[in-house]
Amino acid sequence: MSEVVEQAGRVYRTDKFVVPALAWDEFLEKVRMTHALLRTQPGFVQDFLLEQTGGPGEFNLVTMVEWEGPEFIDGARAAVMAMHRADGFNPQELMAWLGIRADMGNYRRLAD
Repeated sequence: MSEVVEQAGRVYRTDKFVVPALAWDEFLEKVRMTHALLRTQPGFVQDFLLEQTGGPGEFNLVTMVEWEGPEFIDGARAAVMAMHRADGFNPQELMAWLGIRADMGNYRRLAD
């Protein structure tokens, strides 16, 4: 199977955040914990944690996870939610308290 055909069904979860400087370390620690779990999930391909280093954009932290297909998203989401419940962690409350704004979504690769 060619690489292009293999990648056709892949899904890219991309989350963009505006993280105030004072909240950076605490939030990044939570993001890293979440990504450590995601790396163990079925269908995981690769991930990136990206910090903005220049340009006019407002999002200073971008995370991306590549999944083999959309069928793996629900299982990964459930695993993350279970981890958060076990830790007594509510991401929405933390983001509101720290003043973090987010734009999150799933993407697919466009044909060349």
